[in-house]
Amino acid sequence: MAFGSFGGNGRQQPAAEINMIPLIDVMLVLLVIFIVTAPLLTHAVRVDLPQASSAPAPADPQAIELTLDAQGQTYWNAEPIGEAELAARLSAVSQQQPQPELRLRADGAVPYRQVAQVMAAASSAGVQRLGFVTVPDSDGGTDAR
Repeated sequence: MAFGSFGGNGRQQPAAEINMIPLIDVMLVLLVIFIVTAPLLTHAVRVDLPQASSAPAPADPQAIELTLDAQGQTYWNAEPIGEAELAARLSAVSQQQPQPELRLRADGAVPYRQVAQVMAAASSAGVQRLGFVTVPDSDGGTDAR
């Protein structure tokens, strides 16, 4: 195929052109695919966490029950305490050998922020043994760890 001529014969040859229609079709199909799949990649994974059944925790006379009620009050073995006293007691517990287990019981209505603050205070004080107390569904409401 000729793209043009320098001769003056007056007869012009058709210029070669790239057919863009198949390229545009492919690009539109890819665009539609990306438009459909992009939102699927940005959504968070929905997880339905299972409820675990556990055996009741053994009675440990040295275990410390740290309770957070729905009103935000903190209890140390059923005795109400403030934040400053909590930090002092956690520091004292971390010095004991062997360390007693700190069992954290938090009401379901307690904000996660408050639970995280208590966990951070225990960690910064040096408490090594921290457990969470739950109520399994199958045991009729007995406390378990």
